[in-house]
Amino acid sequence: MAAEAGRECRMSFDGIWPYVFIAVAGWLATDIWRWLGVLAGNRLDEKSEILTWVKAVATALVAAVIAKLIVYPTGELETSPLWLRLAAIAVGALAFFAGGRNQILGIVAAIAFLAGGLFVLGT
Repeated sequence: MAAEAGRECRMSFDGIWPYVFIAVAGWLATDIWRWLGVLAGNRLDEKSEILTWVKAVATALVAAVIAKLIVYPTGELETSPLWLRLAAIAVGALAFFAGGRNQILGIVAAIAFLAGGLFVLGT
Protein backbone atom coordinates (compact mmCIF):
# COMPACT_ATOMS: atom_id res chain seq x y z
CA MET A 1 0.00 0.00 0.00
CA ALA A 2 2.80 2.42 0.92
CA ALA A 3 4.64 1.55 -2.30
CA GLU A 4 1.55 2.40 -4.33
CA ALA A 5 1.16 5.75 -2.57
CA GLY A 6 4.81 6.52 -3.31
CA ARG A 7 4.29 5.76 -6.99
CA GLU A 8 1.23 8.00 -7.20
CA CYS A 9 3.04 10.97 -5.67
CA ARG A 10 6.17 10.55 -7.78
CA MET A 11 6.23 12.81 -10.82
CA SER A 12 6.79 11.19 -14.20
CA PHE A 13 9.57 12.81 -16.18
CA ASP A 14 8.34 11.03 -19.29
CA GLY A 15 5.50 13.53 -19.42
CA ILE A 16 7.71 16.61 -18.92
CA TRP A 17 10.40 16.04 -21.58
CA PRO A 18 8.19 16.74 -24.60
CA TYR A 19 7.35 20.14 -23.09
CA VAL A 20 11.00 20.86 -22.33
CA PHE A 21 11.89 19.95 -25.91
CA ILE A 22 9.17 22.21 -27.29
CA ALA A 23 10.31 25.13 -25.11
CA VAL A 24 13.98 24.74 -26.04
CA ALA A 25 13.28 24.19 -29.74
CA GLY A 26 10.91 27.16 -29.82
CA TRP A 27 13.47 29.35 -28.07
CA LEU A 28 16.26 28.32 -30.43
CA ALA A 29 14.12 28.75 -33.53
CA THR A 30 13.10 32.30 -32.64
CA ASP A 31 16.17 33.50 -30.79
CA ILE A 32 18.49 32.92 -33.76
CA TRP A 33 16.35 35.17 -35.94
CA ARG A 34 16.22 37.84 -33.25
CA TRP A 35 20.02 37.96 -33.02
CA LEU A 36 20.38 38.00 -36.81
CA GLY A 37 17.85 40.83 -36.90
CA VAL A 38 19.86 42.81 -34.36
CA LEU A 39 23.06 42.29 -36.34
CA ALA A 40 21.45 43.20 -39.66
CA GLY A 41 19.45 46.06 -38.17
CA ASN A 42 22.56 47.89 -37.06
CA ARG A 43 23.68 48.14 -40.67
CA LEU A 44 20.42 49.34 -42.20
CA ASP A 45 19.54 52.94 -42.94
CA GLU A 46 16.23 53.75 -41.23
CA LYS A 47 15.23 56.08 -44.06
CA SER A 48 15.90 53.61 -46.87
CA GLU A 49 13.11 52.81 -49.33
CA ILE A 50 12.95 49.16 -48.32
CA LEU A 51 12.43 49.95 -44.63
CA THR A 52 9.85 52.58 -45.50
CA TRP A 53 8.02 49.91 -47.50
CA VAL A 54 8.30 47.37 -44.64
CA LYS A 55 6.85 49.92 -42.18
CA ALA A 56 4.00 50.67 -44.58
CA VAL A 57 3.17 46.97 -45.01
CA ALA A 58 3.30 46.38 -41.24
CA THR A 59 1.01 49.36 -40.63
CA ALA A 60 -1.40 48.16 -43.30
CA LEU A 61 -1.55 44.69 -41.75
CA VAL A 62 -2.30 46.11 -38.30
CA ALA A 63 -4.99 48.37 -39.79
CA ALA A 64 -6.54 45.40 -41.61
CA VAL A 65 -6.69 43.31 -38.43
CA ILE A 66 -8.28 46.19 -36.51
CA ALA A 67 -10.81 46.79 -39.32
CA LYS A 68 -11.69 43.08 -39.33
CA LEU A 69 -12.25 43.18 -35.57
CA ILE A 70 -14.52 46.22 -35.94
CA VAL A 71 -16.57 45.05 -38.92
CA TYR A 72 -16.64 41.30 -38.15
CA PRO A 73 -16.21 41.02 -34.36
CA THR A 74 -16.36 37.83 -32.36
CA GLY A 75 -17.30 37.17 -28.76
CA GLU A 76 -18.98 39.88 -26.73
CA LEU A 77 -18.42 42.58 -29.35
CA GLU A 78 -20.53 40.58 -31.78
CA THR A 79 -23.64 41.65 -29.85
CA SER A 80 -22.80 45.35 -30.13
CA PRO A 81 -24.14 47.38 -33.05
CA LEU A 82 -21.76 48.44 -35.81
CA TRP A 83 -22.58 52.13 -35.32
CA LEU A 84 -21.39 51.94 -31.69
CA ARG A 85 -18.08 50.32 -32.66
CA LEU A 86 -17.50 52.92 -35.38
CA ALA A 87 -18.44 55.77 -33.02
CA ALA A 88 -15.97 54.43 -30.44
CA ILE A 89 -13.23 54.53 -33.09
CA ALA A 90 -14.17 58.10 -33.98
CA VAL A 91 -14.15 59.18 -30.32
CA GLY A 92 -10.79 57.47 -29.81
CA ALA A 93 -9.32 59.18 -32.89
CA LEU A 94 -10.61 62.58 -31.75
CA ALA A 95 -9.12 62.07 -28.29
CA PHE A 96 -5.84 60.93 -29.85
CA PHE A 97 -5.47 64.04 -31.98
CA ALA A 98 -6.89 66.43 -29.38
CA GLY A 99 -4.47 65.04 -26.81
CA GLY A 100 -1.41 65.77 -28.91
CA ARG A 101 -1.21 62.31 -30.51
CA ASN A 102 -1.35 60.54 -27.14
CA GLN A 103 -2.00 56.85 -27.88
CA ILE A 104 -3.06 55.91 -24.36
CA LEU A 105 -5.61 58.72 -24.29
CA GLY A 106 -7.10 57.59 -27.60
CA ILE A 107 -7.32 53.96 -26.52
CA VAL A 108 -8.84 54.78 -23.13
CA ALA A 109 -11.38 57.15 -24.71
CA ALA A 110 -12.45 54.55 -27.29
CA ILE A 111 -12.78 51.79 -24.69
CA ALA A 112 -14.66 54.05 -22.29
CA PHE A 113 -17.08 55.15 -25.01
CA LEU A 114 -17.66 51.56 -26.13
CA ALA A 115 -18.15 50.32 -22.57
CA GLY A 116 -20.51 53.20 -21.81
CA GLY A 117 -22.48 52.50 -24.97
CA LEU A 118 -22.75 48.80 -24.13
CA PHE A 119 -23.90 49.69 -20.63
CA VAL A 120 -26.57 52.09 -21.90
CA LEU A 121 -27.80 49.58 -24.47
CA GLY A 122 -27.82 46.82 -21.85
CA THR A 123 -25.70 44.37 -23.82
